[in-house]
Amino acid sequence: MKILIVDDSPSTVNQLTAILNSAGYIDLSAVTTLEEALASLSIAAKADAPIDLVLLDLDIAETDGIAAILSIKSHNEFQDIPIIAITQDDGSANLDRAFAAGASDYIVKPLGKTELRARVRSALQLRREMIKRMMRERELERLARKLERMSNQDGLTGLANRRCFDDTLVCEWVRNGREDQPLGLLMIDIDHFKQYNDALGHVNGDGCLYSVAEALQASIHRPGDLVARYGGEEFAIILPNTDYKGAKAVADNIHLNLAKTELGHPDSTVGSWVTVSIGVASGIPTCDSSPEHLLQAADSALYQAKESGRNRTEAVNLPGPETIRQ
Repeated sequence: MKILIVDDSPSTVNQLTAILNSAGYIDLSAVTTLEEALASLSIAAKADAPIDLVLLDLDIAETDGIAAILSIKSHNEFQDIPIIAITQDDGSANLDRAFAAGASDYIVKPLGKTELRARVRSALQLRREMIKRMMRERELERLARKLERMSNQDGLTGLANRRCFDDTLVCEWVRNGREDQPLGLLMIDIDHFKQYNDALGHVNGDGCLYSVAEALQASIHRPGDLVARYGGEEFAIILPNTDYKGAKAVADNIHLNLAKTELGHPDSTVGSWVTVSIGVASGIPTCDSSPEHLLQAADSALYQAKESGRNRTEAVNLPGPETIRQ
C-alpha cells in the first residue's frame, strides 16, 4: 500500500523509511511541505492509485501541523485517508487538537521501531476495511440503479414499461400545465398482430415487437420524449412541449420509419408489411382536466384509426384553457 511521509527533517524521513522498508512497506514517498503533500495526494488519486496512509510531522516549519491535517481533510477525496501525526509534544492538549483535526493516530518522537510498525499496520488495516466498505457501498448503489432501471424497463423491447409511462405522464402533465405548454401523446397499435403470431409464431412475434420498438425510438429526437410499451402489441409516446401539429409529425415519421424496415406480414389485410395504427392527442393541461383525459382522447383516436382501415393516424386537439374558460 502507498504511504506518504510529510516531514522536513531528512534524518526523520530516512529513519521512517528504513523502519518501514524493513517491515515490508516499500511503496513510500516523502515531501517537505503541505503544498507538496496535497499535490502528491491529488496526482495519486487522479492516477487511480491513491495514497493509503499519511505520516505527518506536526512540527514542519512552513505550516502548523494541525492546520495541515485540517487542510488535507477538507478535501472530500482525502477524507478517508488515515493520518498518523508525529510529534515531540505528547501533551494531551496537543494530541486532542490533532485528533479533532482528523488524525487517526499519533507517534511521539523519538521513534520506536516496534511502535511505529504496530501503528502503521493498524492504520493500513483500517484503510483496507474502509476500501472494502466503499467497494461494497458502490456495488450496492450499482445494483440499486440496475434494479431501478429494471423496474422501469420493458424486458423485451428495452423501452420504458407501463409503470414508467404512468409515472412520467403524471409528472409531465403537471410540469407542462405549470408552464402552460402543450403535452402530446401517441397511442400506437400493431395492425393484425395476432395474425402475425398465428402465422409466424411467438418467437418471431417477439422479434416484430422489438423491430417496431426500434422504429418508434428512431422517430423521436429529444431527451425528454418517452417511448413506452403500453401492453401487448400497444405502445405509447409522451411528447412534452409538443402541440397538435408536432405530435402529428412524429406519427408521420413512425409510419415512414416502419415502412423502411420492410418487416413482412404474411397475413395482414392492410398490406405486405407490418404497419401500425396511431391515435394522437395534444393539449395544454388545466385544472379542469387530467392525464386520463389526454389518454382517453389518444385512445379514442387510435380506435378511430383502426375502424377507418388501419395503417393510418387519427388525431384529436384538446380544447385549450381559453376555450374551457369560455
